[in-house]
Amino acid sequence: MPFFDSHCHFDFADFDADRAQLWQRATALGVQGLLVPGIEPVQWPAAQVLSRQLSGCYFALGIHPWWISKIATDPLALQFYAYQMSLLLDDDRASEQPRCIAIGEAGLDKNIDTPIDQQLDLLDWHIDLANQFHLPLIVHSVKTHNELIAHCKKKSPLYGGVVHAFSGSYETAMQLIDLGFYLGAGGTISYGRAHKTRNTFARVPLESVLLETDAPDMPLYGEQGQRNSPENLPRIAQLFAELRNESLETITATVWGNNRRLFGIF
Repeated sequence: MPFFDSHCHFDFADFDADRAQLWQRATALGVQGLLVPGIEPVQWPAAQVLSRQLSGCYFALGIHPWWISKIATDPLALQFYAYQMSLLLDDDRASEQPRCIAIGEAGLDKNIDTPIDQQLDLLDWHIDLANQFHLPLIVHSVKTHNELIAHCKKKSPLYGGVVHAFSGSYETAMQLIDLGFYLGAGGTISYGRAHKTRNTFARVPLESVLLETDAPDMPLYGEQGQRNSPENLPRIAQLFAELRNESLETITATVWGNNRRLFGIF
């Protein structure tokens, strides 16, 4: 059964020592692909290179909220980043196997010092680019689901998107699904204390779910402090199947189709 890791920072230095061997083990377990999110402009070319080195590896282009404070965000700088993004996309789409399949990781986070108004401006910038390039949007949202929903009701990603590592209520989840978002489920569902998240993913339509590791972060229960890995995606799928009382085959087949619809791959 094939698995696709819809959110994996496989380009991080945590994997430099054994990336090829780890990917070989993951593919042996059925992980046939993964998506490396963008976090800042200086990282984008390296993500593209990695996508060409590893079979099944794809990438996205974006500025993570945590990195906003590290870059210039004046209009001229954003114009330059957009130009840089367009050059990378042109180069990618000219290749035999295009690998850039999303814009992001963009979003909102109330746990950081960057003012929320500035974060909303950058989210708006990402939505414009996703719509311009006809790509879905990868969204990071921490304690900001209400702001995200309100913003996307005014300006929505026309080609859909995913709220990765979703941990909100069922009611919030359904509002996001109605706006065209998929929800990313990962290691959080392995924690018994994550009652709200587990309840949400037990109830939402399976056709609106993607599976992810967020490796090297978001480890499964019992492995706190250890490096997470795309090798763990089949375990997450099994836990998800148990949570929903559905067969692993049903979960895998449906989620594979969800990735195909959103990202236009396979």
